[in-house]
Amino acid sequence: MSDDNELFLTCPKGLEGLLLEEAKALGLEQAREHTSAIRGVASMETAYRLCLWSRLANRVLLVLARFPVRDAQTLYQGVLHVDWFEHLEPSGSLAVEFSGHGSGIDNTHFGALKVKDAIVDKLRQADGTRPSVDKLNPDLRVHLRLDRGEAVLSLDLSGHSLHQRGYRLQQGAAPLKENLAAAVLIRAGWPRIAAEGGALADPMCGVGTFLVEAAMIAADIAPNLTREQWGFSNWLGHVPATWNRLRVEAEERAAAGLAKPPLWIRGYEADPRLIQPARNNIDRAGLSDWIKVYQGEVATFEPRPDQNQKGLVISNPPYGERLGDEASLLYLYQNLGERLRQACMGWEAAVFTGAPDLGKRMGIRSHKQYAFWNGALPCKLLLIKVQPEQFVTGERRTPEQREREPEQNEQQVEEPKLNRNGNPIRPAPAPVEQARLSEGGQMFANRLQKNLKQLGKWARREGVDCYRVYDADMPEYALAIDLYHDWVHVQEYAAPRSIDPEKAQARLFDALAAIPLALGVDKSRVVIKRRERQSGTRQYERQAAQGQFMEVKEGGIKLLVNLTDYLDTGLFLDHRPLRLRIQKEAAGKRFLNLFCYTATASVHAAKGGARSTTSVDLSKTYLDWARRNLSLNGFSDKNRLEQGDVMSWLADDRGEYELIFIDPPTFSNSKRMEGVFDVQRDHVQLLDLAMARLAPGGVLYFSNNFRKFLLDEQLPARYQVEEISAATLDPDFARNAKIHRAWKLMAK
Repeated sequence: MSDDNELFLTCPKGLEGLLLEEAKALGLEQAREHTSAIRGVASMETAYRLCLWSRLANRVLLVLARFPVRDAQTLYQGVLHVDWFEHLEPSGSLAVEFSGHGSGIDNTHFGALKVKDAIVDKLRQADGTRPSVDKLNPDLRVHLRLDRGEAVLSLDLSGHSLHQRGYRLQQGAAPLKENLAAAVLIRAGWPRIAAEGGALADPMCGVGTFLVEAAMIAADIAPNLTREQWGFSNWLGHVPATWNRLRVEAEERAAAGLAKPPLWIRGYEADPRLIQPARNNIDRAGLSDWIKVYQGEVATFEPRPDQNQKGLVISNPPYGERLGDEASLLYLYQNLGERLRQACMGWEAAVFTGAPDLGKRMGIRSHKQYAFWNGALPCKLLLIKVQPEQFVTGERRTPEQREREPEQNEQQVEEPKLNRNGNPIRPAPAPVEQARLSEGGQMFANRLQKNLKQLGKWARREGVDCYRVYDADMPEYALAIDLYHDWVHVQEYAAPRSIDPEKAQARLFDALAAIPLALGVDKSRVVIKRRERQSGTRQYERQAAQGQFMEVKEGGIKLLVNLTDYLDTGLFLDHRPLRLRIQKEAAGKRFLNLFCYTATASVHAAKGGARSTTSVDLSKTYLDWARRNLSLNGFSDKNRLEQGDVMSWLADDRGEYELIFIDPPTFSNSKRMEGVFDVQRDHVQLLDLAMARLAPGGVLYFSNNFRKFLLDEQLPARYQVEEISAATLDPDFARNAKIHRAWKLMAK
């Protein structure tokens, strides 16, 4: 091959400018950018050097020919015209990749087939010998790109994509590709920092990709030094002497780099399952002397005690795709910002994020931002200088400075006491440095504190363990916030379509920032869920699988709640007065609980001395939960749990009950039931079936939370019917009188 070969280097979208700089430094001439690629001319030595040393490219393509394409036949003839005997043995193997469309070729598979046919026909021997197709490890990889009527026919010198360095055999759920990680490090200034002997820390390191790429840059290790199989390995134009010389040179540079004193490179990862995979990757890269990985949350990472140490903190926090991620992610970013301000003064930081709005919540301004793409996801790289003038939260003060500010210091001591006035939850220690809330966030915090002060006194007086402290009191903050001991359960109501989604998101972040401060709880104990209009049984479906249950107390009994795995927690707080009423009236009675959910009302009835309880529900999951609630209180005997469709079960049942409670869903279309249940349409049939099972003098309580519900006008003609909705609401639901409606029914 000549010394002016045309090369195409492909790369992830957004890396073109960086790749252009890198390729020029490695010897590419006449270089210019294209979309997800750069183009230039170079000798074969430079082409090999690009394969070996490029940290950013995906592939190095050697252009063999360019020719116009009008149709499939001109495509075939153009490929056939190339002297393929210079490139591949007739008995060899090949793979063809085709991209682009036009000129009557709109199917890439068809285009690749025509290219393959031309090469095979050119090399076919009289005895029938011809190249075979091997898509995994061919002797020759051929690429043809069709662009506006022109074919660019190339050999792929790299083989497998260059981002596959070979060290990362184990990876996490959403790993960065190695060349994207290298690009982020280069943009963040790591080559300069490493040359100055600086340190590097990744507080959310996953399986260690940033760490390994950073160490390879610092130790002058060619990223593909250990690769054995290349796209040119069996190419007839390969020049082994040139390649071997470059490889030996790279090995010598790596040996010299690794002989230097290692830089301080540390990773921290909260998920214990990723620690060993990270260490395995580091070992495979030969960098275990340079890199150490520890298990720990964001707040555990810190620089070496050496006060003169400076360097780069680099992080790719999770982006959030699951229900309820907003809270945990917001606090993760806040914790990262706090850690930078407290432990990394004078360092530089680089945060690579798919959620730039969360980046704004770190409490530190970025001085530069770069756009990147992680696959199809647009991302931002936020570059930060950890200096007081960049802090959104104000200047970082030493203990001596705080002592000279007695008024402000006194205010910091008193404010948490006011926050917790009457609050039965466990207080969290006030942080030394708290994020300054936005105007809206402060207004929301004030409302929370006001509600907490009023309701906390009532809850403590009544011995109420968990209660609602806020329920969309302010229309722009459409949340329901419940306290469970020292945990906070937040439900976000879906915003109307008329509300700008960005404004709604900003308000949510304002509220989430205010909640821990206003309620005096740890950020890690805030759980958020989005409550939308539900269809069928979706509100009862599992959302996560953490399996974390906690005990709460109510009316002298213990109940299990789960704040994370389902949309609801296993305890409907608004029914507290009804459950306590049932407990008071249950002595000596047979109690029937229909649509029982986790059977909390049955536990209350048993506590009140019920002769027996029968609880019916369609869900095995919730009946298992109900069984645990009963056994937790020592009520395993005389308490039946029945799995079945309530309507069918009632039609078959011949029991008699003095006390019945029915709290049906608004709508249900479970596969395990016949037909569809609609509370408005079916409540008359449901109540008639249930009243047929009511003993003389017995009482039936009926409740539902369908806001447009209308009780059938004919029912009072058959039964004594009294609406008791107002009497079934405690002070924590007084602001939301439509949370449910309830009736008391008796036989006439």
